[in-house]
Amino acid sequence: MTSTVADLLPALGLRVVAGPVELRGLGDDDLGALADLAAAGIHAEDRMPFYHPWTDAEPEALRRQVAQYHWRCRADFSPASWDLNLGVWHEGTLVGTQGFSTRDYLVTRTGETGSWLGMAHQGRGIGTAMRRAICALAFDHLDAEEVTSGAFTDNPASLAVSRKVGYHLGGQTRLRRRQGELAVNQQLVLRPDDLVRGEHPVTVEGLPAFRRAIGLDTDTPSPEETS
Repeated sequence: MTSTVADLLPALGLRVVAGPVELRGLGDDDLGALADLAAAGIHAEDRMPFYHPWTDAEPEALRRQVAQYHWRCRADFSPASWDLNLGVWHEGTLVGTQGFSTRDYLVTRTGETGSWLGMAHQGRGIGTAMRRAICALAFDHLDAEEVTSGAFTDNPASLAVSRKVGYHLGGQTRLRRRQGELAVNQQLVLRPDDLVRGEHPVTVEGLPAFRRAIGLDTDTPSPEETS
């Protein structure tokens, strides 16, 4: 039997659903639409909510960088170091991405969330719903013991999402953002008992293969679970 791409890269077979919000693996056919969404705008030009100012690029270069980033994460994926980047669909429309990045996960059982939404889809509660969904995936299905996040102190929207999901404030780090610009990054920590769950149950497909891909359940596949 011929292997599919999802057989080789099980993250592409993941599907996490919470009501109208769906997180799923981004295939190559999705990357063009995602790149166009990013080029249409993620934030106002006078703001920079990201540590790396990749959205300062010209639209054509930005589109290419979006695709390259996802290809690079796939190529570097291993149990020792992995970035899970899921596309976010709201009522069937691609609206952004939600990620979970970690190193030495089998030891640390922790990872950091990161995400973005196209500007046309912000301010509608989607950011909170997708963060809750990725945290439920991590805690309920991937045996995580902690999830972290970070946001610059001048990014109140991201900090508000973290509060709604149940994160607690950690320390702060002073970083260079754009050329010569100081920014203060607020660290946040979430543990399983503090997760504020949404009104919709979270269902997961494609879980056994992904757990094996990150070094969990190497002998016996885990059954599909629903929370």
